[in-house]
Amino acid sequence: MQVAGVDEAGRGPLVGSVVAAAVILDPNNPIEGLNDSKKLTEKKREKLFVEIQEKALAWAIAEASHEEIDQINILQASLLAMRRAVEALQIQPGHVLVDGNKILQGLSMSCEAVVGGDALHAEISAASILAKVTRDRDMVTLDAQYPQYGFAKHKGYPTKAHFEAIATHGVIAEHRRSYAPVKNALAQFD
Repeated sequence: MQVAGVDEAGRGPLVGSVVAAAVILDPNNPIEGLNDSKKLTEKKREKLFVEIQEKALAWAIAEASHEEIDQINILQASLLAMRRAVEALQIQPGHVLVDGNKILQGLSMSCEAVVGGDALHAEISAASILAKVTRDRDMVTLDAQYPQYGFAKHKGYPTKAHFEAIATHGVIAEHRRSYAPVKNALAQFD
């Protein structure tokens, strides 16, 4: 039975989409160094990103937009992005391992939530790396559009530099309006 690991990146940032990935690894083509993406250097993640795409039996990346996050909340948007990633796999898995404490609803296969799964299951580690690298690249792209916000550095997280940029330059279209710091900034600019 094929097992897919699924994880997301970008629940905490104040801007952009939440990105999810699903991966089915090839047991005959192992990948060295898989781990929770947060425990790897950016250079190591970038290297593994390519290797996962080359060696995995199947992989898919999906997202839920900042508009969807504002409409249905970040938890539901994260679950939606993860479900989209699983459904986009070229091979349908028989079982899905989800990082966290929530299973994905509406899938046609069995699903299991694994707290801390990105450090326990190689499939989830691989998914976490694909999601994190994609999300970080999205922030570098956004940084090119809005260099005054410093997205390439803080990746949209609620840092002092990000708060200062919002205070100085206001909120951009990609900011998540349902997040308190963004909501408060919008109230100040009204």
